[in-house]
Amino acid sequence: MSTVFPFFLSGLREELQGLRRNWGWFLALGIALIVVGVLAITYPVPASEVAIQFYGFFLVAGAVVEIVSVIWARRWAGFFLHLLSGLLYLFVGMVLIEHPELGMLVTTLLLAILFFAGGVVRVVLALSQRPGGWGWSLLSGVVSVLLGIMIWRQFPASALWVIGTFVGIELIFNGWSWVMLALGLRQLPAGESPK
Repeated sequence: MSTVFPFFLSGLREELQGLRRNWGWFLALGIALIVVGVLAITYPVPASEVAIQFYGFFLVAGAVVEIVSVIWARRWAGFFLHLLSGLLYLFVGMVLIEHPELGMLVTTLLLAILFFAGGVVRVVLALSQRPGGWGWSLLSGVVSVLLGIMIWRQFPASALWVIGTFVGIELIFNGWSWVMLALGLRQLPAGESPK
């Protein structure tokens, strides 16, 4: 074991130096994600449509894989079930591509239900069990309940902005994490390659 640990550290050091050499690319990626996130929040309707259509293309690709694999293994006992699954993927994917507004409505409604139900569960658990840090769990639950109510109260108009806004927020936080990683890597000392 004593011979494995230095080897592991040597490999880790080498990998970190490789990452350090590319810190500028990570920084560029992070900044690009932040810019796209800000654009998604600024223009939530097109961002929502693009996100739904993107998901539709993934479903169509999944349908093609599912149908091809079923045709390839025709004698398989699950043939019809997987064929139906592939056809369902294909149908839903095509609907989302051709009618993204329908996908936006359904997804927004599901998000409202998810936020509300998940928030209620967190509030009940926080108040009934009072684990360590239960106040934060309670606050998180209340915020989720309020988000669910806000989305529901503005439905169907909320379908125009919810998905694009949430995608934008996710992109900004993801981009920020890449920026912080890049800046952390840049501050690593340039080391000698391990012997």
